[in-house]
Amino acid sequence: MSLKGTTLFITGASRGIGKAIALRAARDGANIVVAAKTAEEHAKLPGTIYSAADEIKSAGGNALPVIVDVRDEESIKAATEKAAETFGGIDIVINNASAINLTGTAQTPMRRYDLMMQVNIRGTFAVTQACLPYLKKAANPHILTLSPPPSLDPKWFGPHVAYTISKMGMSLCVLGWAEEFRDIGIAANALWPRTIIETAALAMLGGIIKPEHCRKPDIVADAAHAILTKLARECTGNFFIDDEVLAKEGITDLSGYSGVPGSTPMRDLFLDR
Repeated sequence: MSLKGTTLFITGASRGIGKAIALRAARDGANIVVAAKTAEEHAKLPGTIYSAADEIKSAGGNALPVIVDVRDEESIKAATEKAAETFGGIDIVINNASAINLTGTAQTPMRRYDLMMQVNIRGTFAVTQACLPYLKKAANPHILTLSPPPSLDPKWFGPHVAYTISKMGMSLCVLGWAEEFRDIGIAANALWPRTIIETAALAMLGGIIKPEHCRKPDIVADAAHAILTKLARECTGNFFIDDEVLAKEGITDLSGYSGVPGSTPMRDLFLDR
């Protein structure tokens, strides 16, 4: 299957994993709604919704850049309406936008706590809710959320309680949606990388993780493409890991995804060895 002619509403698509997923879908000839806040170049983070849209068009897709703050219901509503007006509907929702702050309880300012809860859990829920009327009309509707397999292992909560709660909250949304929408044929799945992914946002953590310990966002994008081209009624309620998805597609040589050739990437959070 191909994503040609389908419309993807991708949050946080101006850079990183979101943009990589957009570019992979664009190669099929998909329509991409670049839903993100960045309309002007950030001092430390390159890329805007407009530069991402240009790249998507160059890759063979159609693009609609829209300024969206996933914390703002009106912003989301306006964007989904514009997407449907432009492309005739929405087939796929990618909940990629996320805020991160790896700090303990005493070191987490409440404004950062609120940001993670509002972007990660509330934003994921609000975007999916706004897109739901369009998904119900789509031929092969998918919801794909960038979140880890659910876990209650204390070792993931102890070091950064707030961030872990916010990411697990996204995963619990997936768990619920898979059951809620099963009978109407809307797939709800999660995708998480086996290793740390090299993104501009990673640099905001102060350079504590080097490129040689990362993989490129393309590995997540290729895994997402494999998931989104499956029949929705036959593929829901899964918590996928990127390299496992690719292995089932016959792709086992992952050296091309290395941030630095020949390097050994670090395992991402929330995954046991």
